[in-house]
Amino acid sequence: MTAALAASVFPSAAMAHGADDQDVIQQGTASYYADRFQGRRTASGQPFDQQQLTAAHRYLPFGTKVLVTRADTGQSVEVTINDRGPFVKGRVIDLSKSAANELGMLYRGTAPVRLTYLP
Repeated sequence: MTAALAASVFPSAAMAHGADDQDVIQQGTASYYADRFQGRRTASGQPFDQQQLTAAHRYLPFGTKVLVTRADTGQSVEVTINDRGPFVKGRVIDLSKSAANELGMLYRGTAPVRLTYLP
């Protein structure tokens, strides 16, 4: 993703360029979906499944693949955007429970992350 495209997609997001020539498109706090959303329809029309590696983002197009990396531990997971949100100030992505588990954040609930666009 070019810097110009990233700026148009993330007008108010904290952005930086990664040292490994991948674009870090956003930094902030990740959270994950509560169990009560299991089976509900997402904004993309797909049923939500806590066992899939999916996520909600406010602006990214559905189907976009993003590498979510915990800023404090370096753990990462690849997710596919299929919903809109989160709508809590300071949060940049809402993860499925499986994705949150991959990041080791189930008991903590939230974690600082970097989002990297995957082509």
